[in-house]
Amino acid sequence: MTTTGSPQSLMATLPGQYYTDPAIFSLEQSRILEAQWFCAVRCDDLDKPGAFRTVQVGRESVLIARGRDGGINAFLNICRHRGARLCTEDKGEVRRSFQCPYHAWTYGLDGKLIAAPNLNDMPDIDRTEFGLNRVHVREWLGYAWVCLAEQPPSFDETVVSDVTARLGDAGAINSYDIAALKLGKRITYDVKANWKQIIENFMECYHCATIHPELTEVLPEFADGFAAQYYVGHGAEFGEDVQGFTVDGSQGLDRLPGVSDEQDRRYYAITVRPQVFINLVPDHVILHRMFPVAADRTLIECDWLYLPEVVDSGRDLSHSVELFDRVNRQDFDACERCQLAMDSRGYARGGVFVPSEHHIAEFHDWVREQIGEGAGGE
Repeated sequence: MTTTGSPQSLMATLPGQYYTDPAIFSLEQSRILEAQWFCAVRCDDLDKPGAFRTVQVGRESVLIARGRDGGINAFLNICRHRGARLCTEDKGEVRRSFQCPYHAWTYGLDGKLIAAPNLNDMPDIDRTEFGLNRVHVREWLGYAWVCLAEQPPSFDETVVSDVTARLGDAGAINSYDIAALKLGKRITYDVKANWKQIIENFMECYHCATIHPELTEVLPEFADGFAAQYYVGHGAEFGEDVQGFTVDGSQGLDRLPGVSDEQDRRYYAITVRPQVFINLVPDHVILHRMFPVAADRTLIECDWLYLPEVVDSGRDLSHSVELFDRVNRQDFDACERCQLAMDSRGYARGGVFVPSEHHIAEFHDWVREQIGEGAGGE
């Protein structure tokens, strides 16, 4: 849609309250973050039975652990007895079970209730029924994706569909064999901005010539203002004199074996709603996971993934890491600058999209659809 009296080339953004109103954020938590598939942890982080991580998914703390059978299980991180938080650490390892520090109710790695004080005096308790609240979990691309919905949406029709819509081919991402890659670097960013600000920024490149000098040196076409995501199947081509996806355009690392000649020397960016960015280049993959924690605050965990032999050899990864670390910091600074104005009377009706940003309007329509018509008093 266009704003009243505006040229056809301009489209309206969401109003400012969508980025600040706690009531709208609460709807997003319950109807988007807790209802969709959410990329939670790298499976390799759970490297042995008993290894666990806790992550914030909407309003819920979710406990994700490697079971004794080698599978990954996910549960709501609360004791079934009186609701105490079971694990307060972000990550850790237990030998055989999780024990609530309040009344010592104890659960197996499969979530089953295995012990509690005086439990033998309560023979009518079904230990499975009173086990931890299980959360749906699915492994894909080497990550554990969870969904809190009682009946989760189709993984293929949501997560995989977003990748297909971007690349034009569901199988194109398989060339990078992301599950087989190894973590070379992880950086966590604490961004004082609404999660939608961050998605919108990632989806467009109208800002690239202004704030990303290193990126536009490597990907010259980005200086024209059209992001790769504007075109289905398109990967931005490296500059003629650029040797690799590095901060100075110097030689990169070993090319991933499955990357085709058509994919070589190109960068592909993918947004997987609601909280994942996948960046594909010939020698590594960068994957962002967003954890929205408040209307004006988002934690982002960014992984740089390489061939295992590259990481194990101790080769210098700093030039490739530094490029996107700079891009991240430049982007997040811009998002925080916008967040400061979202409560301004001058942005009460929102702003506008220029033609190279029109595709973001589809994301806004999706948000409105998920949280329901009439959100925010409209």
